[in-house]
Amino acid sequence: MSVDNMAQQSFLPLTWSDAMYLAPEWILIAFMIVLVVLDLALPRRSGRKVIGWLTLAGLLTSLGFVIGQVLDMNAGTEWPIRLLGDSYRIDAFGSLLKILFLSATALIVLMSIGTVKREDIPDKGEFYYLLLPAVTGAMMMASSGDMITLYVGLELLSITTYVLVGIRKHSVKSAEGAFKYVVTGGISSALLLFGMSYLYGLTGATNLGAIKDALLVQGAAGDIQELLYVSFFLMLAGFGIKIGAAPFHFWAPDVYQGAPTPITAFLAIVSKAAALAVLFRITFNVVFPLSNATDMYLSQDIFLTILVLAAAAMIVGTTSALRQRNAKRLMALSGVANAGYLLVPIGVSFKGLHMQNVGEFMFYLAAYILMNVGAFAVISVVSKATGHEELKGFAGLYYRAPWTAAAMIVFVLSLAGLPVTGGFFGKLFILLGAAQSQAYWIVAIMVVSSVISYYFYFGIIRQMFMRGGGDEAEVDMPATTGVVVWLCAVLTVALGIVPGPVIGWVNEHFSIIRDLFIMSP
Repeated sequence: MSVDNMAQQSFLPLTWSDAMYLAPEWILIAFMIVLVVLDLALPRRSGRKVIGWLTLAGLLTSLGFVIGQVLDMNAGTEWPIRLLGDSYRIDAFGSLLKILFLSATALIVLMSIGTVKREDIPDKGEFYYLLLPAVTGAMMMASSGDMITLYVGLELLSITTYVLVGIRKHSVKSAEGAFKYVVTGGISSALLLFGMSYLYGLTGATNLGAIKDALLVQGAAGDIQELLYVSFFLMLAGFGIKIGAAPFHFWAPDVYQGAPTPITAFLAIVSKAAALAVLFRITFNVVFPLSNATDMYLSQDIFLTILVLAAAAMIVGTTSALRQRNAKRLMALSGVANAGYLLVPIGVSFKGLHMQNVGEFMFYLAAYILMNVGAFAVISVVSKATGHEELKGFAGLYYRAPWTAAAMIVFVLSLAGLPVTGGFFGKLFILLGAAQSQAYWIVAIMVVSSVISYYFYFGIIRQMFMRGGGDEAEVDMPATTGVVVWLCAVLTVALGIVPGPVIGWVNEHFSIIRDLFIMSP
């Protein structure tokens, strides 16, 4: 193919028919613009709740379009849809992640409608409509097939969450958390951009498929192997910060504690999952193909490094949480450990007969979303009733609010990975996949870290049942928050009872070659 033809293929314009495939993203941006105007026009007292409900409507509308795209994938349409020279892809991998992102954000918004008050967050309108560009950035990251596109999505997600973390302008902890988040987020972005610039300089391409082809040229990868190590390790460090995996996790407890509880939930779920999605695409599109190259140890070293990062996250997260007494800081360290579990399907690669990495990742991510949103919803109502976020606020919760305590038990059991919950089967699928790939040492660490986590997870149950709560105020559960709590609890149990149909549906709609591997444009 001539240079002119390659250029024409790489820089195809976006047609109106192509733009229709971007309807989920357009809808969110359109809703944000409308809500900005409404925030200026509506009265302050009633307008904020209206904006909250309209934000939820925008998220559900976008979710409906994404689900429609997934259903169309088996209707004869040629998939994946490759837009702008394959820099943006509409495929099963990205679409399934978008469903999870939008569902999680919708639950967070519904939870916040009942719990976030004006005295907590003065600018509730901004609080709601800034979530829309944030989740749009996460969706762009999930669908990106080009380093430029994914970096734009990353910055869109990052900048909006910087604002959301510090939106409680009169709170010292919020200001401290926002400052730390901006500094560490800037360092992460710099590391990622530096690593990507090395990769672009070595290959002359930003598209992941074109980068893979350039590195597979006879002798090319071997000649520049040292610089590739620098590039990938810089990017791993940057993603480690975004994911909150040890040893890059020190920002997480302070930021989670300082941010409003719904934003803490968003950081723990959507922001973390979006970074993991990008890491999934880069490793399996650029690193994995190098495993068959002669005299190339880069691929196995990168996957080993990811497993070491996962092991460090599990060990550090669980051990650091043992003496934690603040509920949100405890959830931050729990998120560090869970980042390790979610890294394992990436690190074990495709070996032998083990090819279900994406299904394992998606299933545990779905369980992780449900148990975390539910737990944060309970924390929000308990902290509102007690006036603080310490674990002692759960003292006697069973006697003050038995149904809320029962729901919290479900979330704690799922976080601990015990049976009849989605968290149990999520960890089990990942553990069996690692064992099938003969990564027995990471299996041992998963088991040990899970056992250690029982101590602090069951500390919450001990507070609810074995500590007196006579001096604590009654827990008022708003209707919208109650819907979120029980929806998450029921679905968490459902995933633990019938996990097969869920992971089977993912594997049915997903094809490794079609939806994960990116060919050069």
